Amino acid sequence: MSIAKTYNPKEAEEKWYSYWMENGFFRSTPDEREPYTIVMPPPNVTGVLHMGHMLNNTIQDVLIRRARMLGKNACWVPGTDHASIATETKVVALLKEKGIDKKDLSREDFLTHAWEWKEKYGGIILKQLEKLGASCDWERTKFTMDPDLSEAVIDTFIRFYKEGYIYRGVRMVNWDPQGKTALSDEEVIRKEVNQKLYYIRYKISGSDEYIIIATTRPETIMADSAICINPNDPRYTHLKGKKVLVPLIDREIPIIEDEYVDIEFGTGCLKVTPAHDLNDYELGQKHNLEILDILNDDGTLNEKAQILIGEDRFIARKKIAKLLEEVEQIEKIEDYKSQVGFSERTDAVIEPKLSMQWFCKMETLAKPALEYVENGTIKLIPEKFFASYKHWMENVKDWCISRQLWWGQRIPAWYNEKNEWVVAKTEEEARATFLAEGKSAAGLRQEDDVLDTWFSSGLWPMSVFDGVRNPENEEFKYYYPTNDLVTAPEILFFWIARMIIMGHDYTQKPPFKNVYLTGIVRDKLGRKMSKSLGNSPDPIDLMEQYGTDGVRVGMLLSSPAGNDLMFDVSYCEQGRNFANKIWNAFRLVKGWETTDSPATEAQKNAATWFDNRFNQALVEINEHFDNYRLSDALMTTYKLIWDDFCAWYLELVKPAYQAPIEKETLDTVAGFFQKILKLAHPFMPFLTEELWHDEIFGERDAKDCVIVAEYPSVAPFDEKIIKEFDSVKQIISEVRSIRNSKGISPKIELPLAISTSDINFAKYQDSIVKLANISDLSFVQDKIQGAVSFLAGKTECYVQLENNVDAEAEHERISKEIEYLKGFLISVDKKLANERFVQNAKPEVVANEQNKKADAEAKIKILEESLSNLG
Repeated sequence: MSIAKTYNPKEAEEKWYSYWMENGFFRSTPDEREPYTIVMPPPNVTGVLHMGHMLNNTIQDVLIRRARMLGKNACWVPGTDHASIATETKVVALLKEKGIDKKDLSREDFLTHAWEWKEKYGGIILKQLEKLGASCDWERTKFTMDPDLSEAVIDTFIRFYKEGYIYRGVRMVNWDPQGKTALSDEEVIRKEVNQKLYYIRYKISGSDEYIIIATTRPETIMADSAICINPNDPRYTHLKGKKVLVPLIDREIPIIEDEYVDIEFGTGCLKVTPAHDLNDYELGQKHNLEILDILNDDGTLNEKAQILIGEDRFIARKKIAKLLEEVEQIEKIEDYKSQVGFSERTDAVIEPKLSMQWFCKMETLAKPALEYVENGTIKLIPEKFFASYKHWMENVKDWCISRQLWWGQRIPAWYNEKNEWVVAKTEEEARATFLAEGKSAAGLRQEDDVLDTWFSSGLWPMSVFDGVRNPENEEFKYYYPTNDLVTAPEILFFWIARMIIMGHDYTQKPPFKNVYLTGIVRDKLGRKMSKSLGNSPDPIDLMEQYGTDGVRVGMLLSSPAGNDLMFDVSYCEQGRNFANKIWNAFRLVKGWETTDSPATEAQKNAATWFDNRFNQALVEINEHFDNYRLSDALMTTYKLIWDDFCAWYLELVKPAYQAPIEKETLDTVAGFFQKILKLAHPFMPFLTEELWHDEIFGERDAKDCVIVAEYPSVAPFDEKIIKEFDSVKQIISEVRSIRNSKGISPKIELPLAISTSDINFAKYQDSIVKLANISDLSFVQDKIQGAVSFLAGKTECYVQLENNVDAEAEHERISKEIEYLKGFLISVDKKLANERFVQNAKPEVVANEQNKKADAEAKIKILEESLSNLG
């Protein structure tokens, strides 16, 4: 085929993705091969592709494509999460635009609207992942509310309940007034907020005296049940046993004593509001205090507040502060910073709230999940996240698993007319259970609450293979446990820990072997990319502008595992330039005419060097992959292709302008090019597939694609040959550098002499002459006076410039270089003279510094000789 002057990413992407799909290259079914399984962290069904998705799914695609090429049965399962809170919020907002209030709908009607919304918008992000080149087995696409997955969730709830892990009770929970639902502790984001600290006067009952209480929440004073002092605080000894009046409403409450109160904080007095603070609730339980909940589910004040009924809590805060000032019960107001909890989903300020909820006991369940990571059965990559994982698992709290929503898996609990309850899968089973327990089954109704979304997604690696309902099925036994999970550190506890917990409970096995934790994508200023900040580019626009391969390379070049990615569009430009480099290299090779003459010795030597260098680089790349250093694996590939192959090998073997190339050499070049395309394919799938099918590589049938080509295997390599050629490259580079520094045209041939060496440079004579543009290459034993000298490794070389150089300018240049090297030598000597450095540093680090010293001293000696030669 003829090859276009420039690469057209859009055309290649559309053509080859369709081709891969049509030929079933992404499809996986169990067979005799080793399975390699990844389950996609299911993005919210409400989502659209953002930069975090781009990074996460690019990494997964690189891993799955390489595994496929390594001959493994690669299975990547895609899907979406029903995201209870986010989806219900979207649907409610959509209905509101149509003039429909959720309160006016039945549960069934609302769910009809929700499913319609899901069918219309829910697949957007998966279609966008196709644009990224994601080679998922799309026939396996799952949704966490598919009937089979929902049944698995209900079965698990019943299983955990029977095992004694699930219970129902009134507890203080995190309440989201906007979503009108409880949240688990992990769904609360703590933020430092500028607030006001209000010092309020509470009058002592039957006295003109008052005490001062400091609070950031004056809107809750109407829910106060007591004032607490420390029994050891001498300031308040006289108040023991007395009572105070709640400001504005004059309700009498007791003064109690408890060492919980910090004498040093604020005024040393604490208002106790058991219904609106977790610590106050525990104090209330201890002292048998009244519980007054003055807030409605939406965060407005209710009748128990007695005043400002129906007002939003934050408006009420300002109004109460004003009312207190009017009756002179505000002592002072100060600026104050404190941590406040926000809903991870709606960003509403969380209210601590006493509520009847369903909980899962976590202490026993968490132990095996910690052991798997502690003993290395599951590896966290990078390991730095283990400490926070361990801390969380050792201090885990019971998990509030019920949500006051309609979208999600409805909890399989049933109530009778007396509000007694049983857990059962169906209404019929519930009725039978009630009757078996000798209780009434009249007025049977199901629990309104749904389960926390993380409860369902915790089953994901099992449920996508129907392993919960049918654990003996062939696919589950073949694909589970999965291999690698690629996800974000912020859901280490939300999701990863819970998958391990549930996987162990069901199978006594971990759900995966490795967890690759990506960093956060940030902008150049270090800010997390977000729509609200307007600092996040649209991934689709980036792929349109720079090509998908270019964006993939751009992101991966700067994304080491667990470290945040400081993203800049210039990385995508670098990726696009890399794609163009490969394209242009191919155009160069494609344009060569051939002759039947045998390859020259220089061409054979170049091929021997590159073959060895390729295998050396392949060892490095494989090692990087084994250690999940994908950024390093790509950079090694990048340098091998750009520097070693394009800048050196092709230049060494290419024929003179318009001259033909030896067919033997072209065949060798084509062979290397195929290896390079295989190596680059996981990172750059579209470009590599486009070039793979050129006739220069011979005839290919429909299934002969690079996506399923065999990944290169490492052959033995000779480091001596590589080091020899490194010296050859250094000679060529030094001659070019000398030309450049002295303003000598590259077209002017220069004589070069190489002193006696343990390297047989005569073997590479033709290559040196060609690439360094040498008029005469000689090998000498003695120093050459009046020549510019340099070291290539330990070999001294001389360039005779004759009339091509300004002696005065050269004298100045060499003097500056000597001055720089002497300064460098001083810094190295200081380091080596530091006993602490020499004793504590690794031996190889010390040896490296000693090598630097020796190299600098050798260079200074040669430069000083060059200086004396100039006269």
